[in-house]
Amino acid sequence: MPHCVVEYSQNLEQEVPPADLLEAVKEACIASTLFSVEDIKLRSLPYKSFLTGGKEDAFIHVTLRVLSGRTVEQRKQLSDLVLERLTQFPLKDVSFSVEVCEMERDTYVKRVVLSQ
Repeated sequence: MPHCVVEYSQNLEQEVPPADLLEAVKEACIASTLFSVEDIKLRSLPYKSFLTGGKEDAFIHVTLRVLSGRTVEQRKQLSDLVLERLTQFPLKDVSFSVEVCEMERDTYVKRVVLSQ
């Protein structure tokens, strides 16, 4: 845990490789001290079509899905760390946003299927 999903406008790939965005989010998760590195799951989703207020405005939005049980302060620190890391890229005219969502421990299930 956590599941980190980085959504971004595809036009940003010319300025920052998606792998760099994922690395920045991973570094922030590690800096939070809430997770061990082997538990951090990262993925990215580029958007070819996007509108904000009727125009194509570049954006990066990160959703961090964490198991329930962390305090509001811990979740706020995590979102602040992610935002801080992302805004260190030399990007202009980009909207950045981060949200931390809780997944209920009692209903979250996971299974890893390994090859034989």
